[in-house]
Amino acid sequence: MLKDLGNPHHALPPVIHVAGTNGKGSVIAYLRAIMEAAGHRVHVYTSPHLVRFNERIRLAGNIIDDGLLCSVLEECEAKNSSKPITLFEIVTAAAFLIFSRVPADVLLLEVGLGGRLDATNVVEQPLVSGITTISIDHASFLGNTIEKIAFEKAGIIKPKVPVIIGPQNSRALDIITNRAAELEAPINVFDRHYTVKCDANRMVITIKGESEILPLPSLLGEHQIDNAAVAVTIAKIVSDKLINITKDRARGLLEVNWPARLQVLTSGPLVDMLPSGWSLWLDCGHNADASRVISRQVASWCAKNPKEPVHLVIGMLKTKSVYDYLSPFAKLLKSISAVTIPGEESSLSADEIAKIAQKKAKMIVTACKNLNEALELIIRSNKEKRSRVLITGSLYLAGHVLAKNN
Repeated sequence: MLKDLGNPHHALPPVIHVAGTNGKGSVIAYLRAIMEAAGHRVHVYTSPHLVRFNERIRLAGNIIDDGLLCSVLEECEAKNSSKPITLFEIVTAAAFLIFSRVPADVLLLEVGLGGRLDATNVVEQPLVSGITTISIDHASFLGNTIEKIAFEKAGIIKPKVPVIIGPQNSRALDIITNRAAELEAPINVFDRHYTVKCDANRMVITIKGESEILPLPSLLGEHQIDNAAVAVTIAKIVSDKLINITKDRARGLLEVNWPARLQVLTSGPLVDMLPSGWSLWLDCGHNADASRVISRQVASWCAKNPKEPVHLVIGMLKTKSVYDYLSPFAKLLKSISAVTIPGEESSLSADEIAKIAQKKAKMIVTACKNLNEALELIIRSNKEKRSRVLITGSLYLAGHVLAKNN
């Protein structure tokens, strides 16, 4: 496909290629904020989208407009003729084509699934590779052990190209570092070659003995501090190699915008449903690792404000484990309500979620027809002056919430 289009992947701006199970989107969001704060033109390719398909392609700082997206997709479709191709493949080809035509200083490229066999992995010589935390997810495609999944993610490592490695299970780390050694790729391992320490107001990132004091990032959660450290380390390596971005890292960390990552919704129809003093939170976490980091934030809320209970609203896909996702929240929540993700054929029904939770996790979950019913039930059943409602469990549910609350 790319050959028929004139090999646009050979004419891209310098590429930062990022794989991982959790955190890769956040790392790219930090990098975009840091680089744009320093005045650079940045292309970004991520997936999937939350509300609009166009979100997948940012062109020199702006989300691609409908006209350009349609025209480049039509161009690719014409070249492809009737040959079999997946949606992700043709969209990746279209993104590479438009990225090759519009000047930029850097392309932030997120792996779609896995790494080794991912469509984005046709890029032969990225500037740097990043691998964020790896956990069990997409097991039917990538394997059912951490070692198998790490092998697939490590497939983005290229000969002699630096690789920045985020926090890892020791077994995953062994797979990644062994692959890097085979390809003579310099490694930068979290808590070995770079570290992060923080207090209430700042974090100190130390990269190979050099420390930098930075503000805490605007994205909430302890895991986002680790993601910020990965991004700053990548930025440091990139700055040493090609692009000067030593300044404005602090402003980038404060200005980063990445919706549905422990995001508090401050206005909109869903927010308006809540009593005064209540807050509505949204996170697109959908696997066991994500629920563990989200539950730590919930535990922190409960410890700081024991009189401000947390109510969970959950929707999940059939490919995910309700038990694994809900277990970390045990004893932290005032109530749990389940919804079916609207318009999503692969969604678990609210009743299915409730039955699985009761049978496997021994947790009481109320099945609701929709989000409005879930919120109304929570409000009607609780008279606290202050409460938090957290909607989570699926990126597709998060997208629906953002669209509905717009």
